[in-house]
Amino acid sequence: MSDDGVPSEPGHPESGSGVAAALLSQDFTAATVAALRHRLRAVVTAVGLTGDVGYDFVLAVHELVTNAVRHGGGQGHLELRRAHDALICEVTDHGEAAGKLPVRLPAVDVAGGRGLWLAHQLTEGLLLARRLHGVTATVTACLEPSNGPHAPSTASVAPPDDGRGRLGADDQG
Repeated sequence: MSDDGVPSEPGHPESGSGVAAALLSQDFTAATVAALRHRLRAVVTAVGLTGDVGYDFVLAVHELVTNAVRHGGGQGHLELRRAHDALICEVTDHGEAAGKLPVRLPAVDVAGGRGLWLAHQLTEGLLLARRLHGVTATVTACLEPSNGPHAPSTASVAPPDDGRGRLGADDQG
């Protein structure tokens, strides 16, 4: 352990100078998408992102991976890192980055086109970066779900009213 109380073992997520520790780095193709999703799920669970928040993060990354295969040249690279209490996952493809990257929900009668929107909705944030030969999509998740968008609300629930702006007879005390 270092003088500042941070573990100093190589590969520990918080060792060193605050640089994010690599948890998973893997190239992928259409043939390896399912195996990558299972491996990602195991790593995400092992670092403590569990339950619905963990499932949502894995689903969001899976959407980015399948987008890379379908629209980004048929292959890509996934890099999952931990930086303090956050998971950061970058999915890089090798396709042409022409046109706009829609991060909106398409009409209900349109097939497909929801991957980026889902990734944005299911994580703490989505960042898209165009490169000369491809796109890098980055999603993040907090390892402390009580601070994230999936946290249970701490707001009190108002008692029901009777439709006339008054509390119901049972709720008046």
